[in-house]
Amino acid sequence: MHDWSDEKCVKILSKCRTAVTGEGKAAGQVIIIDMVLGNQSLDEKLRGVQYAFDMEMMVSLTGKERTEEEFAKLFFDAGFSSYHINPILGTRALIQVYP
Repeated sequence: MHDWSDEKCVKILSKCRTAVTGEGKAAGQVIIIDMVLGNQSLDEKLRGVQYAFDMEMMVSLTGKERTEEEFAKLFFDAGFSSYHINPILGTRALIQVYP
């Protein structure tokens, strides 16, 4: 998600929600692996890596690294009802989003 602007993320997530709740389907979930700023207790070196990625996304693309609050806004704007964030590998988190 960090490659895209908020508007594009909402559009992509809306299509994902439609795909996991389509006619005749049991409600599924969308799984995202991305950085979530401020979500993990990281040492200073890893926190610096997160901020470096944020700068790179802003300079080279239209995206950015996001906080949990920023992700929540995207999810709710796209029509999802809930989400769960699980810190996993280093600076990454596994994000489960539910319709």
